[in-house]
Amino acid sequence: MTQHQLSRPGRPSDAAPRELVLDVGPVAHGGHFVARHEGRVVFVRHGIPGEKVRARLTDAEDGSRFWRADVVEVLEASDDRRPHFWQLADSAAAWRKGGPPVGGAEFGHISLERQRQLKSEVLAEQLKRLAGLDLQVEVEAAGPAEPRPAAESGRHDGGGLAWRTRAGFAVTPGGRLGMHAHRSDVVVPVREMPLAVQAINELKLWELDLRGVARVEVAAPANGSRPLVLLAPEDDADPKRLGRILARLPQDVSVARFDPAKGDVLQLRGRTWVQETAAGHEYRVTGEGFWQIHKDAPDTLVDAVRGFLHDGGYLLPGSAVADLYAGAGLFTAPLADAVGITGSVLSVEGSPGTSRDARKNLHGEGHVEIVQGRVERVLRSRPRRFDSLIIDPPRAGAGKAVVRQLMDSGPRAIAYVSCDPASFARDLGYFHAGGWKLGGLRAFDLYPHTHHLETVALLVPDA
Repeated sequence: MTQHQLSRPGRPSDAAPRELVLDVGPVAHGGHFVARHEGRVVFVRHGIPGEKVRARLTDAEDGSRFWRADVVEVLEASDDRRPHFWQLADSAAAWRKGGPPVGGAEFGHISLERQRQLKSEVLAEQLKRLAGLDLQVEVEAAGPAEPRPAAESGRHDGGGLAWRTRAGFAVTPGGRLGMHAHRSDVVVPVREMPLAVQAINELKLWELDLRGVARVEVAAPANGSRPLVLLAPEDDADPKRLGRILARLPQDVSVARFDPAKGDVLQLRGRTWVQETAAGHEYRVTGEGFWQIHKDAPDTLVDAVRGFLHDGGYLLPGSAVADLYAGAGLFTAPLADAVGITGSVLSVEGSPGTSRDARKNLHGEGHVEIVQGRVERVLRSRPRRFDSLIIDPPRAGAGKAVVRQLMDSGPRAIAYVSCDPASFARDLGYFHAGGWKLGGLRAFDLYPHTHHLETVALLVPDA
């Protein structure tokens, strides 16, 4: 496959036009904007509502209910449009060179203020459609205040960069560091990652010959401690190639090989884990173990959860609480502090490796029970009553069965942390049907220049 081939089925048929002039409509969940062509919905990326654009069709089968397209030229621009901070992610610039833009910065052409307004609109639409709620929530920045838009000069805001403490990369057929285009097997070579923290860019992984490696994952803790580079070799890779790559990396960088399918991590140099800091605690996070990506996300989310539960009187000394989908224990540790030795904390995580991290991180806390397993199975096999709960499920959400189990455990409050507004709104609908209500909701821009957002909700019985 050549670098710029469209690689998925559904590319424009012979009968479909290659490009369309479209009026960009409202934002939709997933980073798209809604436009129409002869009655057919076209999901357009890299536009802004109100713009007139020329868009290249990227998925346009004759029988499809909708088509997909990328903006290749802006004919009438929004006042919120900014020069993209990353040339490889700039759709118009990339297509002028003959191929699609890299994914992961699809809102980079929009002012930060408008990005957050758009994310707020998506959240409101999902709440209305899936939970029956009419609610507008401001999307807040994470961490310290960021620069305000420089509207007078028309230049990019200058904020929202260098926040990723973790980054994943593909490798081109020629052995160079790359990233995938959106919904594509195309791998675009990269020589920078502006959304990543400085420690990741300083590794200059794009200078390495990565032939024999299928994927590269990097973690660089926000506290400045030792970074970790994970190399996923191809099945037939020469082991000597990993040795040559290892020799090119700085000595103070930990390096390990890993199997993405099995989650196995094998030390090559240094540690197979990184040391993170949040909420006054130190956390060990192994290999690909889950940790919030934004450098300010851990403290931001802990503060939000603690504000809802502690300040609401739902998290008191002696309480029985649970942290479900607990990861390495980000919320478990501050929960243990809050309830004290007279209370109890159940921490449940499905990933064996990440659960082992939680066990090490909470070592010596006798009132904390760490259980590895699926949340629904643990709750079913160990039924108990809780005063309050925290859940931080994966993107798919908790689901109807788990929501029922949570309500049956009798808590006075649940803090629900979510990275997907659609699954959160769906689950909120299940809570409403079970006699619960939304006691509070905050939204955070933990993924600037992308369409993603994070929410923290307080749920309480509707007594």
